[in-house]
This record gives sequence, C-alpha cells and structure tokens, in this order.
Amino acid sequence: MRYNYIAIEGNIGAGKTTLATKISEKLNGKLILEQFEDNPFLVKFYENPDKYAFPLELSFLAERYQQLRTELARQELFSNFTISDYFLNKSLIFARKTLGEDEYQLFIKLFNIMNANLPRPDLLVHLYVSTQKLQHNIKKRGREYEQKIPDEYLEKIQDSYLNYLKQQPHLRILLIDVNNLDFVAYPEHFNMILESINKEYPVGMNRVKLP
Repeated sequence: MRYNYIAIEGNIGAGKTTLATKISEKLNGKLILEQFEDNPFLVKFYENPDKYAFPLELSFLAERYQQLRTELARQELFSNFTISDYFLNKSLIFARKTLGEDEYQLFIKLFNIMNANLPRPDLLVHLYVSTQKLQHNIKKRGREYEQKIPDEYLEKIQDSYLNYLKQQPHLRILLIDVNNLDFVAYPEHFNMILESINKEYPVGMNRVKLP
C-alpha cells in the first residue's frame, strides 16, 4: 500500500466498514473500526432527534477521538499500514446538520481541541453513493433503528460531506463514485477500487468514477 494511514468515509450505508475490512485483509493493514452500536443515545436520537442530538454528537466525538488517539499511537509490527472506516472530522459534518447554532459553536471548540492532537490521514477516501442505493444497503443490513431514516436526511448528510470536502485544500482526498459497483459480490469490482486507492494523488480533491 502506497499510503501509511487511510480513512474511508461516506454516507450511512455507503459500505465504509466493508471496504476498509476487505482492504486490511487483502494487504495486511491494521484495521480501526468505529464502535457505534453501543452508543446509548443512538436509538434515542432516531426516535427524538431534537432532544438527543447534542449528547449523541458529543458522545460520538469523545469515542472517536479516544479510539483514534489510542490506536494510531500503537505500533503494529506485522501490519503494513493503517486503515479506518471513519475520519474524526465526520463529527463536524453530522453535528452541522443535527445541532442548533449555539450547540454547534460549542461543539466546534471541543472538536478543535481534540483534532489538534491527531494525525491526518495520508489519503481520505469518500465513497459516493446515491440515496436510492444507500436506502437499499440500509434495508439489506437490517439495523432496526436505521430503517426509518428519510431520504431527506441522507441527502443533507451527502451534501454536507461534499461541501466540507471541497473546503479542505490541505487534505489528499479521493472521491469515488461506486454506484455501479458491488465490491462484495464481485472481486473484480473490489480490485478496481483498490487499484484506484493505491495510486499517487496530489493534495486536494481527486475524483474517480468506476467503472
């Protein structure tokens, strides 16, 4: 693998965890997976977003920071690189859409304190998937609390991701359109994505549509 630290990002149901896991297995990478299912506020948020948005986003931020700080500092003798299925900055993207302005400004202050202590990924990969395909993936994996997520929420998150990434000139970003691929069912699709990720890219936004 060309890069030492890669983060896979994307909307809910984009396939981040699956892709990161497959790449780590294929190329002997250290895998960091977000631990979100034990979050006590997640189900409550989907039932009552206004009440539980701030504790949810704050708890996610704390858990992501703690995990990344621990795992990125830990050396793995038998791994060639590190790959994660999230990037700490996703906390800002979701918080911008779920919090009121006063809460968001406080959230930014806390985020900046934490983010200053973490290394940036050498490559940030964003999987671009249509809302229709996201909903298909969400239903297929069957998490009960996700089944009622409206299209409008997914579209807002998608727009927030793209707007945020466009404003990050100091990151090396690879935006991959994977709408026509099934990298779980078809090894050739997975290899196509892997080859794209393992190329040299300049800092800034780089776009690839496959196939």
